[in-house]
Amino acid sequence: MSSSDPKTRPKPVTRPPAPVPPSSWAKRTGFKPKFSGETNASDSGQIALPPRSRENENQPDLEAGRARPVPPVVNGEQPVSEKGPAEKDQSVKKRREADGTNKGSSAAAANGHTVNNGAAPQPQQPTRRPSRNEDVVDVLPQNVDDEGFVGRHSHMKYELRDTPGLVPIGLYGFQHYLSMLGSLILIPLVIVPAMGGTYEDTANVVSTVLFVSGVTTLLHSFFGSRLPLIQGSSFVFLAPALAIINSPEFRGLNGNNFKHIMKELQGAIIIASAFQALLGYSGLMSLFLRLINPVVVAPTVAAVGLSFYSYGFPQVGNCLEIGAVQILLVIIFSLYLRKISVLGHRIFLIYAVPLGLVITWAAAFLLTEAGAYSYKGCDTNIPSSNIVSEHCRKHVSRMKHCRVDTSHAFKSSPWFRFPYPLQWGTPVFHWKMAIVMCVVSIIASVDSVGSYHASSLLVSSRPPTPGVVSRGIGLEGLSSILAGLWGTGTGSTTLTENVHTIAVTKMGSRRAVELGACVLIVLSLVGKVGGFIASIPEVMVAALLCFMWAMLAALGLSNLRYSEAGSSRNIIIVGLSLFFSLSIPAYLQQYGISPNSNLSVPSYFQPYIVTSHGPFRTKYEGVNYIMNTLLSLHMVIAFIVAVILDNTVPGSRQERGVYVWSESEAARREPAVVKDYELPFRVGRIFRWVKWVGL
Repeated sequence: MSSSDPKTRPKPVTRPPAPVPPSSWAKRTGFKPKFSGETNASDSGQIALPPRSRENENQPDLEAGRARPVPPVVNGEQPVSEKGPAEKDQSVKKRREADGTNKGSSAAAANGHTVNNGAAPQPQQPTRRPSRNEDVVDVLPQNVDDEGFVGRHSHMKYELRDTPGLVPIGLYGFQHYLSMLGSLILIPLVIVPAMGGTYEDTANVVSTVLFVSGVTTLLHSFFGSRLPLIQGSSFVFLAPALAIINSPEFRGLNGNNFKHIMKELQGAIIIASAFQALLGYSGLMSLFLRLINPVVVAPTVAAVGLSFYSYGFPQVGNCLEIGAVQILLVIIFSLYLRKISVLGHRIFLIYAVPLGLVITWAAAFLLTEAGAYSYKGCDTNIPSSNIVSEHCRKHVSRMKHCRVDTSHAFKSSPWFRFPYPLQWGTPVFHWKMAIVMCVVSIIASVDSVGSYHASSLLVSSRPPTPGVVSRGIGLEGLSSILAGLWGTGTGSTTLTENVHTIAVTKMGSRRAVELGACVLIVLSLVGKVGGFIASIPEVMVAALLCFMWAMLAALGLSNLRYSEAGSSRNIIIVGLSLFFSLSIPAYLQQYGISPNSNLSVPSYFQPYIVTSHGPFRTKYEGVNYIMNTLLSLHMVIAFIVAVILDNTVPGSRQERGVYVWSESEAARREPAVVKDYELPFRVGRIFRWVKWVGL
């Protein structure tokens, strides 16, 4: 029987599909995502799906709810789309439809059927080549639930330039600011008592913080990055402020310690803010952006939250039945009840902090009125050293921290008070404190860069250009100058928690943030509002801060999603940065302290008195102050270690997750990007010649 017999003819061997070639930069670096076992990342900083073989590409994509498109084969190889930033612009309408009808209408044919959002197969339709706006690679998985950090645009109800009706704007604006309540008001509740201020001083500073936050948010929305980001007192400035407050020269002051220390803080903040404004408006920030990547931002921001562990639970422990219950309530609301919706809003997730505060405050008020914390003949206003009765000495701490009526701030606050600049007096300028704050302003800029990139992926057509980022940082410097003049005690910068709030509330319209800022300004003029906030018991403040600082640390680490989080290079860099950010300051803080020394400050403030006993003891007192203070700040150590390692250890752009900002020339040709970031009122035309601070 001949070999040509069809019964014995050997079957043709099916060749395996051609492997997907890596993109150009991956070829140069030799990166092979198919064998690396690490998460593939796109060049734009978003998480990309790993490459799949040919036979898997025409199967339905269960994550995106549609069939995977099969690109044509050219010369035996399957091309890979390498879209530059200039090819990714989409109109607002098509961005909204990306989550709905477009997913079904643009589904590719697979196995003779079209998969339409998981629905029943429809009759086969002729395939067509998708247009530029539809040919979008799903660089983020679509099956993520509530946090919304994934799926550009598809999960947002209102995007950057959307202008819904007045009622939705007011509702979402109020919801946006209420969810940020902890970040806005908690810092004055910590630093004012540390400066020796009264409850009335605390109320006045809280009103000032609300006023400055509203004004600076409006300025940033119109003349800064134009992203819907809230400006306010940042936790980045809290640690250096506490270090300055606990400086040796402020111990044993006679008279009003609060105003004296506040004027010193104002001077340091004004100089540091001027430096930050110069960094932004001079264009130096555009050069500095080359050193800032997710692997740098993640440990730096995380170290800000981790650095206050000595204050959190030690303060909660003063009244465990109040503080611990509040922490548990916030955890239950934000985690276990986060998917419960009421009228279409996940109130427990959005309002976890204010709900926990209201419930705990009400319970503490009832216990106080019922006499649970009342002891005969004991007065909380008497210093502990003057108490003679052993019975009162035993219970005075419990009375002071558990009762809710120890503060008289609400009763003594006026109904109307206008915060005005230089209300505490003329600022005092000291170069050593100013240098410390200048370094911290760089950390605040790094924090803001991460927020700009993350928020732009949620609400805008494309990330901003380096010039827009520089413009935003420059305006943040001017905003901090206003904070220094008005006397908030800290600088003003973008609140990192804002990105999480945008993702949860799905409100990306800048109009809602602007309306909320106007409401904030009005509330700041009502003195009773500041007095009411100032009357929050310290235990509840510490309990809220435990949650806020923990979330801040997690939000910092979440920046790693733009890089290869499983890369051994990134794991080592982030691990070293975080470990040394805790270990090196611990060494400085205990250096030179005798075991039996009797320190005059509370235990939770002892990490911030390192200037008096640090290892730097040269003949120049100012140099000792600067070095001992800076190296005792956790975020400074994390930033130094991360920026050195990330920019010296070899790694591909894909592995590092390098932030890719929009190119200026391409952005100016795209109407959507121009409308997103161009300055209003034709102000941008005046500064078009300043290319490094605009489109």
